[in-house]
Amino acid sequence: MIAHTIQLALAPVFVLVAIGNIMNILSTRLGRIVDRARNLQQRHSETFGREHDMVVSEIRLCDERIVLITKAIRNLVISGLAIGTTVGILFVAEMAGYPLEWVAAVVFLIALALLMWALLLFLQETRVAAAALRIPRDYLELHREDI
Repeated sequence: MIAHTIQLALAPVFVLVAIGNIMNILSTRLGRIVDRARNLQQRHSETFGREHDMVVSEIRLCDERIVLITKAIRNLVISGLAIGTTVGILFVAEMAGYPLEWVAAVVFLIALALLMWALLLFLQETRVAAAALRIPRDYLELHREDI
């Protein structure tokens, strides 16, 4: 009886491991963005004209990325809590003999929905990051053919 419950709980635990790995990636990205934002904030008061406008533009992109990653991490944490709740419900249902499998299924589906939402936020953050990394056309000097 308990062995069967442990087998049922393994699938949600694997999802929990995946969530942890994604959170590790996001927290690393968040740290890099924060470092970049601090650097830009320092440059903010030292720049003028077009360069200042570029700094402000990049600060805005950093802020947007921080918001997206923070939301994704929040969704992953809640998803992880829902996974843990699913495992707990499975054990209580098995040990106490209550028919709670449908409750566990609903909680697990909520966890998966939160995971997918977090992944969509991550996708959006990478889109914003790519926009921030685009090199301004002025630096490309496309009018020059001698290079």
